[in-house]
Amino acid sequence: MLLLVGLGNPGKRYAETRHNVGFMIIDAVARSFFFPEFCSKHDALVSIGNIGTHRVMLMKPLLYMNRSGTSVLSCTSMHKIAPEHITVFHDDVELQPGTIRVKLGGGSGGHNGLRSIDSAIGKAYWRVRFGVGRAELCNLSDYVLSDFENIAQVTDLVNSVAANLQMLLDGNAAGFVSKVTSV
Repeated sequence: MLLLVGLGNPGKRYAETRHNVGFMIIDAVARSFFFPEFCSKHDALVSIGNIGTHRVMLMKPLLYMNRSGTSVLSCTSMHKIAPEHITVFHDDVELQPGTIRVKLGGGSGGHNGLRSIDSAIGKAYWRVRFGVGRAELCNLSDYVLSDFENIAQVTDLVNSVAANLQMLLDGNAAGFVSKVTSV
């Protein structure tokens, strides 16, 4: 089984913020591939379904960002999911808006959700970095917890991530990035 984790903060207040783009992606994947309704398990919302030939669990941790690793560890321990079968979708302020990067392993880049997951399971998992840019005149925390200015454009990119996800799961990360960013 593969585990796809979207990072975000629970609650309506954060629904369309930059820091919740991981949740947005997981919701788009669930819609695109007709996953069943999410249920509460592992301090997260989870749903299990198929993407092509892959059995997949979708996860949105219900703990705040800096405790996401607790949910991921609980799930991976119970279901015996190896780190290389985990993909985490998250915002990245170091990338320009609309930029997508895929990487196996690496550091947290100051992202508290990744730092929490790194502490819980190590660093050998896949990351899909979704560029949200950085506001130069504003506190970083305030910026990532603020809503996107152009939610329609973000929604198009999020839907493109979902629509092309099977390519990534089949091992074609470069093709996935190329297709997603051609939107």
